[in-house]
Amino acid sequence: MVRLFPFLMALAGLLQPWAAIAEERIYLQPADFIAAAFTDAAPQVRVLWLTPALRAKAEHILGHAPGQLRQKYWSDGQKTAWMLEEIGKEEMIMAGFAIKDGRIEQTRILIYRESRGGEIRLPAFLAQFHDATLTDDNRLSRQIDGISGATLSVNAMIRMSRLALYFAHVANSK
Repeated sequence: MVRLFPFLMALAGLLQPWAAIAEERIYLQPADFIAAAFTDAAPQVRVLWLTPALRAKAEHILGHAPGQLRQKYWSDGQKTAWMLEEIGKEEMIMAGFAIKDGRIEQTRILIYRESRGGEIRLPAFLAQFHDATLTDDNRLSRQIDGISGATLSVNAMIRMSRLALYFAHVANSK
């Protein structure tokens, strides 16, 4: 038994990293987010091509180059909806943003893959984004309070909300 203990401890040490692997949690299907964002009219699917100038602005907002050449969005002519992904600590977070008149009307966590920080999906946290706008220097018009233990997920949400507002501004300027 004494010799078995070191073996079991070594085995537990090897298995421990696997215990922290997050599983994908789908809180809201993307199609359901679009349906909830557009209750009055059926939106059209559109594409925003990321030109070099647009990519540069997106890179400034995100702190890294965007991973796509185009961004799909939905519009009914007055409101736009965006589904964006950004890395939290180690995994991608997918969030949905409905924007009308340059203000965030709705924010939802669609898919969360991190092992920690899932509290960002809670209505109390997401309500902070309601009516936020983008300032002239591409910052949010309001302070977003963090969540202890979810700092990187909170920061990812802030970056995505800024990018959604910027993309909506560009799309509405066309």
